[in-house]
Amino acid sequence: MSGPAFVYRAVDRQGRAREGRLAAADPGAARADLVARGWHVVRLDAAPRAPVPAGRLRLGLRQRALFTRQLAALVAVSPVEEALRTMLRQAGAGREAGVIGAIHAGVCEGQGLAQAMARAPRAFPPVYRAMIGAGESAGRLPEIAARLADLIERQAQVRARLAGALAYPLALAVVAVAVVTGLMVAVVPRVVEQFDAASRQLPWLTRVVIAVSGFLAAWGWAVALGLALGALGFARGLAWAPFRAWMDATLLRLPLLGPLWRDAQAAALARTLATMIAARLPLLEGLRLAAQTAGNTSHARALAQVAQGVREGGSLASGLAQAGLFPPLLVAMVASGEASGQLGALLESAADALDRSFEAAAATALALLEPAIIVVMGGIVALIILSILLPILQLQTLVGP
Repeated sequence: MSGPAFVYRAVDRQGRAREGRLAAADPGAARADLVARGWHVVRLDAAPRAPVPAGRLRLGLRQRALFTRQLAALVAVSPVEEALRTMLRQAGAGREAGVIGAIHAGVCEGQGLAQAMARAPRAFPPVYRAMIGAGESAGRLPEIAARLADLIERQAQVRARLAGALAYPLALAVVAVAVVTGLMVAVVPRVVEQFDAASRQLPWLTRVVIAVSGFLAAWGWAVALGLALGALGFARGLAWAPFRAWMDATLLRLPLLGPLWRDAQAAALARTLATMIAARLPLLEGLRLAAQTAGNTSHARALAQVAQGVREGGSLASGLAQAGLFPPLLVAMVASGEASGQLGALLESAADALDRSFEAAAATALALLEPAIIVVMGGIVALIILSILLPILQLQTLVGP
């Protein structure tokens, strides 16, 4: 419905207070809409204009998990509209309030919860809305919302642990690069001035370090600008489908990062499919939605092929095996689940096992990364110091005892 927005306060036929937001051509039409529902209008005012359209609002993983957890708790004891109204009162101002307000307005206009969530597509992806819709249709919204909250919280925890583990190596690398750059730009030129009067040719290592130092001092800004433009071009290139597909395929072929990324994607797929099966979504619909939200285009194409094979009568396990992009553990667990009729439970077990494997491998890789950074940067600093010491030792040899 188009037109101005109005906020209202009313009492329904059961005597319960109702508050919300609706769109109508004028106040009279808004009041008529409420009266047609059998509600007694207590107050009706023009709604303030929202600063940001709901369709542009986003929610982070933690915000979405908190929203879903609150929703699961409230819809278990109250109607959806009342639960959203309570959440809106607690949200205060900000993105959460804008998102909840848009959903609440849609529910008050007669839309289902999943349909109302489509008003904020960046806050609630298609998989999320599909599960909520399945929960509504089956009358199991509290249970499905609780499982969704578990899924999102797990994703947020994995992301937070990975970010925390990367923080120290990244900080170490930044400090090391800053120290080396400072030595090359500020220290080496001052030391080299002492060798200008020497008639003897300087050692080759010293000449190389001096040349690099001079280049950085004169063109350091150009190097920094080039790196920034390269990073920007790379980011823009990822939006081009062929380049993104090539990058995703290359990532999976890398010796160390490839298996790590494969396990992470497989764990996310297994947990998502397990949640969808619990929501009574058809397997084909689950595969289609999982392909849309896959973090790697190679996996997305593979899932689309798996879905096609299942549609033609094949099994999920055989489709995953033929794709060649999924770990054998996942394929074996899926095959056992299909044979025993416990596909959802075994997908959960596979996701747990793959998560543990990913975390162990990531911890090992990060533990090796820290000393590697120290060794590399220490070697560079040692070369710089050696390039300074060699001419000094050469001069002492010429002077003699």
